Amino acid sequence: MPGEAMQRDHTVTGAAALPASPAHQPTTDEVLVHGIARGDKSAMQVLFARHNVRVYRFVVRLVGEGATAEDVVSDVFLDVWRRADQFKGRCQVSTWLLAIARYKALSQMRRRTFEHLDGEEAQAVQDSVDSPHGALEQKDRGALLRKALMQLSTIHREVIDLIYYHEKSIEEVAVILQVPRTTVRTRIFYARKRLAELLKANGVKHAFA
Repeated sequence: MPGEAMQRDHTVTGAAALPASPAHQPTTDEVLVHGIARGDKSAMQVLFARHNVRVYRFVVRLVGEGATAEDVVSDVFLDVWRRADQFKGRCQVSTWLLAIARYKALSQMRRRTFEHLDGEEAQAVQDSVDSPHGALEQKDRGALLRKALMQLSTIHREVIDLIYYHEKSIEEVAVILQVPRTTVRTRIFYARKRLAELLKANGVKHAFA
Protein backbone atom coordinates (compact mmCIF):
# COMPACT_ATOMS: atom_id res chain seq x y z
CA MET A 1 0.00 0.00 0.00
CA PRO A 2 1.23 3.52 -0.73
CA GLY A 3 0.94 4.55 2.93
CA GLU A 4 3.22 1.71 4.02
CA ALA A 5 5.78 2.67 1.39
CA MET A 6 5.71 6.26 2.60
CA GLN A 7 6.43 5.17 6.17
CA ARG A 8 9.36 3.00 5.08
CA ASP A 9 11.09 5.55 2.91
CA HIS A 10 10.52 9.22 2.26
CA THR A 11 13.69 9.50 0.21
CA VAL A 12 12.52 7.81 -2.96
CA THR A 13 13.81 9.84 -5.84
CA GLY A 14 11.76 10.99 -8.80
CA ALA A 15 13.95 8.99 -11.18
CA ALA A 16 12.05 5.72 -10.84
CA ALA A 17 10.66 4.57 -14.14
CA LEU A 18 9.39 1.58 -16.02
CA PRO A 19 11.92 -0.41 -18.08
CA ALA A 20 12.91 1.59 -21.12
CA SER A 21 11.14 0.92 -24.36
CA PRO A 22 13.11 -0.37 -27.35
CA ALA A 23 13.68 3.25 -28.36
CA HIS A 24 15.02 3.91 -24.83
CA GLN A 25 12.32 6.51 -24.20
CA PRO A 26 11.17 6.88 -20.57
CA THR A 27 7.54 6.09 -19.88
CA THR A 28 5.64 9.34 -19.38
CA ASP A 29 3.34 10.07 -16.47
CA GLU A 30 0.44 10.26 -18.92
CA VAL A 31 1.14 6.74 -20.20
CA LEU A 32 1.31 5.50 -16.61
CA VAL A 33 -2.07 7.06 -15.78
CA HIS A 34 -3.64 5.43 -18.82
CA GLY A 35 -2.17 2.12 -17.66
CA ILE A 36 -3.57 2.64 -14.17
CA ALA A 37 -6.99 3.28 -15.72
CA ARG A 38 -6.72 -0.21 -17.25
CA GLY A 39 -5.82 -1.72 -13.88
CA ASP A 40 -2.04 -1.92 -14.35
CA LYS A 41 -0.61 -2.25 -10.83
CA SER A 42 3.00 -1.87 -11.99
CA ALA A 43 2.12 1.50 -13.53
CA MET A 44 0.60 2.51 -10.19
CA GLN A 45 3.78 1.53 -8.38
CA VAL A 46 5.95 3.56 -10.74
CA LEU A 47 3.75 6.66 -10.55
CA PHE A 48 3.79 6.43 -6.77
CA ALA A 49 7.58 6.06 -6.71
CA ARG A 50 7.97 9.11 -8.93
CA HIS A 51 5.64 11.44 -7.11
CA ASN A 52 5.01 10.33 -3.53
CA VAL A 53 7.82 12.46 -2.05
CA ARG A 54 6.72 15.54 -3.99
CA VAL A 55 3.12 15.10 -2.85
CA TYR A 56 4.16 14.35 0.73
CA ARG A 57 6.27 17.50 1.00
CA PHE A 58 3.43 19.61 -0.34
CA VAL A 59 0.90 18.08 2.03
CA VAL A 60 3.09 18.18 5.14
CA ARG A 61 3.64 21.92 4.68
CA LEU A 62 -0.12 22.37 4.64
CA VAL A 63 -1.13 20.09 7.51
CA GLY A 64 2.04 20.58 9.57
CA GLU A 65 2.22 17.01 10.82
CA GLY A 66 3.97 14.00 9.29
CA ALA A 67 1.61 11.16 10.21
CA THR A 68 -1.40 13.07 8.92
CA ALA A 69 0.48 13.91 5.72
CA GLU A 70 1.23 10.21 5.18
CA ASP A 71 -2.46 9.38 5.54
CA VAL A 72 -3.35 12.07 3.03
CA VAL A 73 -0.74 10.83 0.54
CA SER A 74 -2.10 7.29 0.80
CA ASP A 75 -5.58 8.66 0.18
CA VAL A 76 -4.36 10.65 -2.84
CA PHE A 77 -2.87 7.66 -4.60
CA LEU A 78 -5.84 5.47 -3.71
CA ASP A 79 -7.96 8.12 -5.41
CA VAL A 80 -5.66 8.01 -8.44
CA TRP A 81 -6.09 4.23 -8.63
CA ARG A 82 -9.86 4.60 -8.53
CA ARG A 83 -10.19 7.66 -10.77
CA ALA A 84 -7.37 7.39 -13.30
CA ASP A 85 -9.90 7.11 -16.11
CA GLN A 86 -11.08 10.64 -15.25
CA PHE A 87 -7.72 12.20 -16.11
CA LYS A 88 -8.26 14.14 -19.36
CA GLY A 89 -4.73 15.40 -19.94
CA ARG A 90 -5.65 19.08 -19.65
CA CYS A 91 -2.71 19.61 -17.28
CA GLN A 92 0.44 17.77 -16.23
CA VAL A 93 -0.04 14.67 -14.12
CA SER A 94 2.01 16.29 -11.33
CA THR A 95 -0.39 19.24 -11.35
CA TRP A 96 -3.37 16.87 -11.19
CA LEU A 97 -1.82 15.01 -8.25
CA LEU A 98 -1.16 18.22 -6.31
CA ALA A 99 -4.73 19.39 -6.95
CA ILE A 100 -6.07 16.15 -5.48
CA ALA A 101 -3.60 16.41 -2.59
CA ARG A 102 -4.63 19.97 -1.80
CA TYR A 103 -8.32 19.09 -1.72
CA LYS A 104 -7.74 16.15 0.60
CA ALA A 105 -5.31 18.06 2.83
CA LEU A 106 -7.75 20.94 3.29
CA SER A 107 -10.56 18.47 3.99
CA GLN A 108 -8.39 16.85 6.64
CA MET A 109 -7.59 20.24 8.14
CA ARG A 110 -11.25 21.19 8.30
CA ARG A 111 -12.02 17.96 10.11
CA ARG A 112 -9.34 18.81 12.62
CA THR A 113 -10.51 22.45 12.74
CA PHE A 114 -6.91 23.31 12.01
CA GLU A 115 -6.09 26.10 9.53
CA HIS A 116 -2.66 27.28 10.59
CA LEU A 117 -0.40 27.52 13.62
CA ASP A 118 -2.01 29.62 16.29
CA GLY A 119 -0.09 32.02 18.49
CA GLU A 120 0.71 29.46 21.18
CA GLU A 121 2.02 26.91 18.67
CA ALA A 122 4.12 29.52 16.91
CA GLN A 123 5.58 30.56 20.26
CA ALA A 124 6.38 26.92 21.02
CA VAL A 125 8.39 26.75 17.80
CA GLN A 126 10.32 29.87 18.76
CA ASP A 127 10.96 28.52 22.26
CA SER A 128 13.01 25.67 20.78
CA VAL A 129 16.02 28.01 20.59
CA ASP A 130 16.36 27.71 24.37
CA SER A 131 18.14 24.39 23.86
CA PRO A 132 21.66 24.13 22.35
CA HIS A 133 20.23 22.32 19.37
CA GLY A 134 17.61 25.02 18.95
CA ALA A 135 20.25 27.75 19.11
CA LEU A 136 22.16 26.12 16.27
CA GLU A 137 18.99 25.64 14.24
CA GLN A 138 18.09 29.29 14.73
CA LYS A 139 21.25 30.19 12.84
CA ASP A 140 20.36 27.98 9.93
CA ARG A 141 18.69 29.91 7.14
CA GLY A 142 16.76 26.88 5.93
CA ALA A 143 15.33 26.23 9.39
CA LEU A 144 14.29 29.86 9.72
CA LEU A 145 12.58 29.71 6.36
CA ARG A 146 10.65 26.59 7.30
CA LYS A 147 9.51 28.18 10.55
CA ALA A 148 8.44 31.33 8.74
CA LEU A 149 6.50 29.31 6.19
CA MET A 150 4.55 27.59 8.93
CA GLN A 151 3.52 30.98 10.31
CA LEU A 152 1.92 32.02 7.03
CA SER A 153 -1.78 31.52 6.48
CA THR A 154 -2.74 28.38 4.58
CA ILE A 155 -3.53 30.21 1.33
CA HIS A 156 -0.20 32.03 1.40
CA ARG A 157 1.81 28.99 2.48
CA GLU A 158 0.48 26.82 -0.33
CA VAL A 159 1.11 29.40 -3.06
CA ILE A 160 4.72 29.91 -1.96
CA ASP A 161 5.19 26.14 -1.80
CA LEU A 162 3.80 25.56 -5.30
CA ILE A 163 5.71 28.41 -6.97
CA TYR A 164 9.11 28.11 -5.30
CA TYR A 165 9.37 24.49 -4.20
CA HIS A 166 7.36 22.70 -6.88
CA GLU A 167 8.26 25.26 -9.59
CA LYS A 168 4.72 25.47 -10.89
CA SER A 169 3.70 28.26 -13.25
CA ILE A 170 1.01 30.82 -12.45
CA GLU A 171 -1.33 28.93 -14.77
CA GLU A 172 -0.65 25.58 -13.09
CA VAL A 173 -1.13 27.04 -9.62
CA ALA A 174 -4.44 28.52 -10.75
CA VAL A 175 -5.54 25.03 -11.83
CA ILE A 176 -4.47 23.45 -8.54
CA LEU A 177 -6.08 26.14 -6.37
CA GLN A 178 -9.08 26.57 -8.69
CA VAL A 179 -8.80 30.35 -8.64
CA PRO A 180 -8.14 32.98 -11.35
CA ARG A 181 -4.54 33.75 -12.31
CA THR A 182 -4.94 37.29 -10.96
CA THR A 183 -5.81 35.83 -7.57
CA VAL A 184 -2.68 33.68 -7.67
CA ARG A 185 -0.54 36.75 -8.43
CA THR A 186 -2.15 38.70 -5.59
CA ARG A 187 -1.57 35.87 -3.12
CA ILE A 188 2.06 35.57 -4.22
CA PHE A 189 2.59 39.29 -3.66
CA TYR A 190 1.19 39.29 -0.12
CA ALA A 191 2.75 35.93 0.77
CA ARG A 192 6.22 37.13 -0.26
CA LYS A 193 5.71 40.39 1.63
CA ARG A 194 4.65 38.59 4.82
CA LEU A 195 7.40 36.00 4.52
CA ALA A 196 10.01 38.71 4.08
CA GLU A 197 8.72 40.43 7.23
CA LEU A 198 8.94 37.21 9.23
CA LEU A 199 12.45 36.45 8.00
CA LYS A 200 13.64 40.00 8.60
CA ALA A 201 12.37 39.79 12.17
CA ASN A 202 14.72 36.81 12.60
CA GLY A 203 17.69 38.55 11.04
CA VAL A 204 17.35 37.16 7.50
CA LYS A 205 17.24 39.90 4.88
CA HIS A 206 16.65 40.05 1.13
CA ALA A 207 14.70 36.79 1.02
CA PHE A 208 11.44 36.78 -0.94
CA ALA A 209 11.42 40.56 -0.79
